[in-house]
Amino acid sequence: MKKRLCRRMYVVLMMVCISFIASGSASGAGFALVEQSVSGLGNAYAGGAASAEDATTIFYNPAGMTRLNNNQLIIGAHVIVPTVEFHNEGSTLVTGAPLTGGNGGDAGVTKVVPNFYYSRKLSDRFALGLGINSPFGLATEYNDGWVGRYHAIRSDLISININPSFAYKITDQLSIGAGVSAQYIDVELTNAIDFGTIGFLKGIPGLLPQSSDGTVALEGNSWGFGFNVGLLYEFTRDTRVGVAYRSAIDQELEGKADFKKVPATLRSTFRDDDVSSDITFPDSLSVSFFHQFNPQWMVMADFTWTDWRHFKELVVKFKNDIPPSITTEHWQDSYRTSVGVTYAPDDNWKFRAGTAYDTSAVPDKEHRTPRIPDSDRIWTALGLGYRISNAVSFDIGYAHLFVNDPEIDKKPAGEDLLRGGLKGTFDADIDIISAQLNIAF
Repeated sequence: MKKRLCRRMYVVLMMVCISFIASGSASGAGFALVEQSVSGLGNAYAGGAASAEDATTIFYNPAGMTRLNNNQLIIGAHVIVPTVEFHNEGSTLVTGAPLTGGNGGDAGVTKVVPNFYYSRKLSDRFALGLGINSPFGLATEYNDGWVGRYHAIRSDLISININPSFAYKITDQLSIGAGVSAQYIDVELTNAIDFGTIGFLKGIPGLLPQSSDGTVALEGNSWGFGFNVGLLYEFTRDTRVGVAYRSAIDQELEGKADFKKVPATLRSTFRDDDVSSDITFPDSLSVSFFHQFNPQWMVMADFTWTDWRHFKELVVKFKNDIPPSITTEHWQDSYRTSVGVTYAPDDNWKFRAGTAYDTSAVPDKEHRTPRIPDSDRIWTALGLGYRISNAVSFDIGYAHLFVNDPEIDKKPAGEDLLRGGLKGTFDADIDIISAQLNIAF
């Protein structure tokens, strides 16, 4: 019996890992994904580090596992549907001529973000857990000939985070938890290259600005390691606070650069090459509150700080004699504040609602890029949970994110000399539809 259960668990884990190939589409600040729980989505993730409603607490605060009364297996998925539409407002080349091309269409890419959690109570005070999720993701794709093609065409970042953890109840009121993270990332970035302007500035006959576009595709991957810790303090049976911290993770990407449509006179310089880039994924700190007035009504709140200051610039280094590709970011800390309410009319149903305000990691329009047209956003969220039996329940959730229209104003100078001065605004919003299956045993 135990061997059969282990085989089934192995198959489930393999299926979950494979499904992460589709993850992406940032919906938190920067390229963070906060969608790690469907039950939490209905409350806009208010109370994330304090609610400890199910095994998804492994991500938000592992100390919450001590509150679970049984072993749990959870499989969830979030369909993230972003809309990103650019409006050109006078983008120019370094020569002063206008950049040609359209607005790029809808650059939003629909993606699926899966979650998997398993928690096991070893005693009244000790629990173990495993979470597999995708805490970071990015997906935008513009039409090939759009006006900002020298800055970006396709951007795709996938992450897989494997997070074993434990929880221990020190006293009847205080629990602690900790875990380690093995995080894999895979990145693909493509953009056009204005070989016409490069040749024109070099005095190469026959090459004129915007007359000879080529492309480059950069691909790389990496493993990085970090940790998370948390504590949960229960003032009473119905009131508790949680504090959780996730560490920064350094990633050292290695990959390839693939150039296409390079003019013959420039092929000695722009040839396929090995590339590398170092990126630090940010640390974060959450403080959450949960209170249950009576068996029917619960309220919760959360404040989360994310240290995006690590992300100062994106530097792609080439092995041979191509100069590094540099994009200055100078991102800032972001803050997320959320409140939520849950109504449980009986033991089987739960109805949830919540809202959140999420500040942008991008400091200003000069540092915004079309790869990540990030801006402040407001969340509105609804959800429900239904218990089919003592062993099986499910949750569904929906959220709409109102994104404050991002502006971009790049100057055709410095690192953007050959990319051009991209100027305009984005219309952006995000819809999230989620479902989660919970099995208790």
